[in-house]
Amino acid sequence: MLEIRKSADRGHADHGWLESWHSFSFAKYYDANHMGFGPLLVINEDRVNGGKGFGTHGHQNMEIITYVLDGALEHKDSMGNTSVLRSGDVQRMSAGTGVQHSEFNYSSTEPVHLLQIWIQPNLQQLTPSYEEKHFNRASKTNQFRLIASPDARHDSLKIHQDALLFAVILDKVQTISYSIEQGRVVYLHVVNGALSVNGVHLSTGDALKVIDDDVLRITQMSDADDAEILLFDMKR
Repeated sequence: MLEIRKSADRGHADHGWLESWHSFSFAKYYDANHMGFGPLLVINEDRVNGGKGFGTHGHQNMEIITYVLDGALEHKDSMGNTSVLRSGDVQRMSAGTGVQHSEFNYSSTEPVHLLQIWIQPNLQQLTPSYEEKHFNRASKTNQFRLIASPDARHDSLKIHQDALLFAVILDKVQTISYSIEQGRVVYLHVVNGALSVNGVHLSTGDALKVIDDDVLRITQMSDADDAEILLFDMKR
């Protein structure tokens, strides 16, 4: 079964300095039909104006993944980590027993564009931890690049959940296939571009819930523009 989540149907918040699109219920946006999918609870697409950001705030018992698309994001946390994340950088923060952090646009003039992802951990009250890695474009082009996993295989980020997160960039009408093991589900989010997934047409910001399918055939639909996706493979 394939269930489409259109970009325009997502929750939307415009705070002036921040424009955010919510794939699942978040903050003041509530939709009983979109409360998460398996352990995947949040995908927020954020655009933050220059010099603005999220002041110090706290999290507990959550795996938080930040995927920077464009611009630069400055991170500081109560574990002592400071970093500036740019396109291709992916950050994982396990909030565990509790962590305080802030995220600000590192530029005073240019916006920063990012995805923030929350995954419910399978262990509670962990010691908070932090990790970041850079995944270059070549490693994601026309192939599934594993960027997060429960065992950090293939030099991916380690998350505390039975979930695999892949990134893919497809170009020049390329087709790529993904096999789904029995007992698992997939959530596919289109970061940008135009795709066909098992005959279903998707564009920037769209997503697809996949249940009881064994193979996905993903085709980039333009000979001019690339398409980028995130694919979450999770225990049902």
